[in-house]
Amino acid sequence: MTDNASDKPAANGQGQAMWGGRFSAKPAELMQAINVSIGFDKRLWAQDLAGSRAHARMLISQGVIAREDGEEILKGLDAVEGEIVAGAFPFRDEYEDIHMNIEARLRELIGPTAGRLHTARSRNDQVAVDFRLWVREACERSAGQLEALQRALVAQAEAYADALMPGFTHLQPAQPVTFGHHLMAYVEMFGRDAGRFRDARARMNECPLGAAALAGSPFPIDRHQTAASLGFDRPTANSLDSVSARDFALEALSAASITATHLSRLAEEIVLWTTPMFGFIKLTDAFTTGSSIMPQKKNPDAAELIRAKVGRILGSLTTLTVVMKGLPLAYSKDMQEDKVPTFEAFDALELSLLAMAGMVSDLTPNTERMAAAAGAGFSTATDLADWLVRELNMPFRDAHHVTGSAVKAAEGKGVDLAELALADLQAIEPRITSEIYTVLTPAASAASRMSYGGTAPAQVRAQIARWKELLG
Repeated sequence: MTDNASDKPAANGQGQAMWGGRFSAKPAELMQAINVSIGFDKRLWAQDLAGSRAHARMLISQGVIAREDGEEILKGLDAVEGEIVAGAFPFRDEYEDIHMNIEARLRELIGPTAGRLHTARSRNDQVAVDFRLWVREACERSAGQLEALQRALVAQAEAYADALMPGFTHLQPAQPVTFGHHLMAYVEMFGRDAGRFRDARARMNECPLGAAALAGSPFPIDRHQTAASLGFDRPTANSLDSVSARDFALEALSAASITATHLSRLAEEIVLWTTPMFGFIKLTDAFTTGSSIMPQKKNPDAAELIRAKVGRILGSLTTLTVVMKGLPLAYSKDMQEDKVPTFEAFDALELSLLAMAGMVSDLTPNTERMAAAAGAGFSTATDLADWLVRELNMPFRDAHHVTGSAVKAAEGKGVDLAELALADLQAIEPRITSEIYTVLTPAASAASRMSYGGTAPAQVRAQIARWKELLG
C-alpha cells in the first residue's frame, strides 16, 4: 500500500507495470506473499471508491483533468462498485491491494483514461484517507451500539428501581443497593465509552487526501474541496504527518479496549449472578448453552465469550502500538500491518456489544433471592454508625467502634443486626433507643441514600429519567 520502491511491479491489465518502470525482473514468490494485502484490505472498497470519486471531481473542477475524462472515470467507478456489490469483481493478488485492484479494473473498463485518476495522488495518501474513513465509521457504529446497550440497561433499571440487592466491595456484602442502581452504574460507564468514540472521531476528522506521497502536490488541487465532500472538517495541515499518522486508529483502539473492559466486568457479574450460589438472575435458552456430558448444565457462554474478547481487543491495540513505535517519517511498509488488528478489534467489539445488549434485555432477576441477600453479612452496619452520628452526635470513628462491637455481639448470637435485642445494643451504648430499628432493614438503608447519585429508588428514577432524555 505504498508508492515506494519496495512495491512489486503490478501489471495494469494491458501488459504494462503500473509502477514497475524502475524494475526489470519480477519479485520472488515469497516477496509477493508477504507484500500482498488484498485479502484483508478489500474491506476498504467503499472508502476507496468514495475517496476516488471525491478526488476525480476535484481534479475536474480545478481543471487538472478534462471534464470528459473525469466523467468517464466517475462512470467507470460506478461500474466497479456495481461489480463489487454484485459479487462479480475480480479481486486479484497480482494487484496487491484494494487501490491497485480498483485502478486496474477501471483501466480494463474504460481504457487509458483511468490512469488520469492517480494525478496528484499517491497510494500513501489514498490508503490514509481510506483507513481514516473506515475507522471513523467504526467509531460511529460503536457509539450507536453502546447507546443501544444503554437503552437496554435503562429499561431493566426502570423495571427494578426498587428491587433490593447487596452492594459489594471486595466481593463481600457491603451495603444494600437496588438492582436498578447497579445497572445504572454500567449506563454511566458505557456513556463515557461512547463519549470516547465521539471524541476520537472528532479528532480524526481531518482529510489526508492530497498530501500525495509525503510532500504535497505541484498540481493546483483543492484539498478543502475533497475534505468537505468526504465529510471531513478540514484537510490535514502537514503532508508528512498526513501519510504517516496512525494515532487516530490507536485512539479508537484505546476506546475499544476500555469499552471491552467494561463489557468484561458486566459479563463477569452475569456469570456470577447466574450461578446457583448467587441465583440473582436467569437467562433464557437464547443466551445459554448446555454441556455435552452434564445434562443439568445451563452455561452463560455468551457472557464468558464477551469476557474473553478484551484480550483480543487489547492485543490489537498493543500490536499497532508496537508496529508504530519506531517508525521514522513518513510512510513505511510496516504500516500495512495497521488494518488486520483494527478490523479484528472492531469485529469483536461489535459482536460483544450486540450480544451484551441482547443478554441484558433477556435476563430476569430473582428479586426475592436478591432481597434476602441484601441483608446478609451485616450490610446495615454503616446505617447503625450513621444513626449514632446523627442522633447521638457521636464522632464517626467512635460510632464505627460501637457498631463493630454490635456486629460482634450479633455474630456471637447468630442473628442479624436488626434482630439484636435493644438491651444488647444498650449494653454497648446506653443512649441507643428503639428508633435504631428504623434504619436497620435493607429497604430502609437503601431508601435513606438520597444524596445525588445515591441508591435511593427516588434517586435511581431521577437518573433513569435523565438518561432516557439523553438517549432519546
